[in-house]
Amino acid sequence: MIGEPRAGFGAEQSAMTTTGAATETAFDRDKRALLEALAEACESVRLGAILAQGQDLAARCGSGASAGDLDAAADAISRMDLDDIAGLIRVGAARFHLLNKAEQLNIVRVNRRREVASVDGPARAESIDQALETLAGRGMDARGVRAVLDKVDIGPTLTAHPTEARRRTVLDKQADVAASVLRLSRDDLTPCEREETLGRLQRVISLLLTTDEVRQQRLDVPAEVRNGLYFIRTTIWKAVPRLVRDVAAAARRTYGHEQQEIVANDLPTLIRYRSWIGGDRDGNPNVTADVTARTLGLMRETARELWDAELSRLHDALSVSSEALGADAVPAHEPGDDSSREPIRARIEAMRSGLQSSDDACSQWLLEGLLDIRRALLDSGLAGLRRVAEEGLLADAIARARAFGMHLATLDIRQHASVHARAVGELLGLAGVEGSYEELEEEGKLAVLRQELETSRPLVRDHARLSSPSAELMATLAVVRDAVARDPHSVRCWVISMTSHLSDLLAMVLLMREAGVAIQIVPLFETVDDLANAPALMDLALAEPAFRSHIEATSGERPEQEVMLGYSDSNKDGGFMAANVALHVAQQRIAEVFQQHKVELRYFHGRGGTIGRGGGRAGRAILSTPPSARSGRLRFTEQGEIITFRYAMPGMARRHLEQIVHASILAQAHRPDEGDTAPAFELLGRIAAQSRDAYRQLIDHPKFWDWFVQATPVEHIGGLPIASRPVSRATGARLRFENLRAIPWGFSWIQMRAIVPGWYGLGAVLSELDADERAGIGHAVEAGSFLSAVLENAKQEMARARLAVFRRYALAAEHGQEMLALVESEFERCKAALAEITGSTDLMQHSPVVGQLIAERNPWTDVLNLAQLELLQRYRGGEPSQQERIRPVLHASINAIAAAMQSTG
Repeated sequence: MIGEPRAGFGAEQSAMTTTGAATETAFDRDKRALLEALAEACESVRLGAILAQGQDLAARCGSGASAGDLDAAADAISRMDLDDIAGLIRVGAARFHLLNKAEQLNIVRVNRRREVASVDGPARAESIDQALETLAGRGMDARGVRAVLDKVDIGPTLTAHPTEARRRTVLDKQADVAASVLRLSRDDLTPCEREETLGRLQRVISLLLTTDEVRQQRLDVPAEVRNGLYFIRTTIWKAVPRLVRDVAAAARRTYGHEQQEIVANDLPTLIRYRSWIGGDRDGNPNVTADVTARTLGLMRETARELWDAELSRLHDALSVSSEALGADAVPAHEPGDDSSREPIRARIEAMRSGLQSSDDACSQWLLEGLLDIRRALLDSGLAGLRRVAEEGLLADAIARARAFGMHLATLDIRQHASVHARAVGELLGLAGVEGSYEELEEEGKLAVLRQELETSRPLVRDHARLSSPSAELMATLAVVRDAVARDPHSVRCWVISMTSHLSDLLAMVLLMREAGVAIQIVPLFETVDDLANAPALMDLALAEPAFRSHIEATSGERPEQEVMLGYSDSNKDGGFMAANVALHVAQQRIAEVFQQHKVELRYFHGRGGTIGRGGGRAGRAILSTPPSARSGRLRFTEQGEIITFRYAMPGMARRHLEQIVHASILAQAHRPDEGDTAPAFELLGRIAAQSRDAYRQLIDHPKFWDWFVQATPVEHIGGLPIASRPVSRATGARLRFENLRAIPWGFSWIQMRAIVPGWYGLGAVLSELDADERAGIGHAVEAGSFLSAVLENAKQEMARARLAVFRRYALAAEHGQEMLALVESEFERCKAALAEITGSTDLMQHSPVVGQLIAERNPWTDVLNLAQLELLQRYRGGEPSQQERIRPVLHASINAIAAAMQSTG
């Protein structure tokens, strides 16, 4: 059912109808082939009877099922032994994995069809073609478009947050399934080839059915790094140069061959990947200075391997003689090398040698070598070599050098502000400057920091006397210093979690001075209150001489500062509407502060996968930001299941990248008369406050937490070995709302099908608006404003919810009737208010195909929920030995429901 990953499909939801019956038939054919292969595989591994039983149970469930139907299905499951329930979950999980893959394949197929159709028709929606056509339609010429592209700088940031429940071996088998289905769709297969492919498909599905879904041991950080590198070195490595080619093709289509060069020649990097994997130590004690050093080394070594292969391909292709180029066209930079016959090949060989033998092989060295080769080809004056210089392998290599360099993805470091404060306090105490820094009020801290930053002396030469956490922090700074000295692109930012005071920023300036390193310091504003205070804090920071000097020292020609916004904790803290409004208002007001101080602003959006954690259609999110906040420069996190969904297939990766570039172009090039049609901040503020009050009434209810822990599988989610980072800060009796992380919070609500973080609190405020206010919001929705995106997201999450199933979870725990009444009444109130504002009782009227997919998935998802409920009941009433047997099956049920809902936390 469609979480953020499914939002990608939501963007294509009209395609199945607009491209005609052939596309729909192809999609149905894929599903039928996969389900038939599943049935045969089930028979081959003795799960045929379980599949039949599951189909019978699913027939009793679904959107139209009555309470009696669900009771009958639950009763049937209660009579199954544990092995049969495990088999039912295994079959259900495999079924949804196959359906998910069929939908991904359909997205790729739809976009290929639309691309073919666009040759003689309108450009594809959310494509780069469409973005350039839009700008041309507004009267912008080729030079204007190039000026827009020069400002686009997008940084997708891979993180290792624990939201991918599938094992790598399961993901690999799903990729094999996709390859088999794609092959079966070809019309030129011989009967023998078709039979072989069907056999391969059935074998892979048989292996899926007999492979444990949940890994036995928790991932360590190096394994997470390797997982992230897998996507960088495969689909992402291929997708980035393809994006550059797409821009050139769009320019040619829109402005013609003569003007194409103005737009696309020597195009700067539009996409640069970042990573937190191996650098994010906030709440993860497993990320140490040594781990960060090894991460940087592994990324560099992977880059060497990729570039050796890339240069080898160039060497094979660029067999240009010296007669064609002229004397000394490409100096080999290698003493004694005979480059007289094939100078380009000689230069490439010298570069390959430099890759392996020198630590000085940095990103700039690599790019300069490739640009030298291109210049030599262009200087030849031959039209054929000009094409070789500007298209094909060399152009792709230059695009990769600009995007990936020798670092692949720039690593961020993140740590909590309190860790920095403790280290500063220890350093000041050891230096005899201030013995009680952490106990000072804010003004006292600032006075000490300002005084110390006016000096240039180190506080402590020997960090051995520091406590273990502080010594570890200084060791990490030393790793960063060495990495930046080798390649400035390797580490660019240090993110401060829970930034709330100016002293948090100045403390980091002092720590960097102590360590002899200067990279950008990025404040992260996470809670609703911190977001509200962020504009004032940034106003102080940009006016602070020490911090302003640090900005200028770490910027290019113009001072630039990055600000990170947290979507997960703000939602958990204040609820859906309050978080969305706080984030929207903060973006506009922070942007206004930066304009006053004449500092370039880059927003870093800490989005999660689900709607409640900032998920949704990435392009839509970019275009719904306040106009003053649209600069073309932005970053956003991509984590767990989102990475897998977006980058598991080349076609999906390409579509994702073109959607965000399309949105960034249009957002950065917005017209001066374009404004947000959302209601005034005063009304938005009242909506946010009232919805937050309603949300807090639920989670602050004295009976809520005991009920939540009993009703949900939250404690079992904490036991899933899906990432190195703990999913909660405490367990057992110490597990409270305050120390539960946002991911398992959302994960739990999704598992029991209420999805409270995606809508709760909205009904309380919308139902209380007067007629004029409702009309104003309705107008904003029709105009496609920020509120339109928010309300569409809420409707989608409500459509994914299944209160008939949630009721069973709620009533299985103490105080269930009371908690159920609160959730059900708010749901109905929200649904009625949305119907009045939008004029439709159909929550998915804006996306009917997605609504249909939700309905089709409900029956089997209900079966999985009923199985999980039975397991929870047996676990709670079982002896320790029984619990030990039930636990892995419970974990498998969590994974299966995640596959069905296509989202975790």
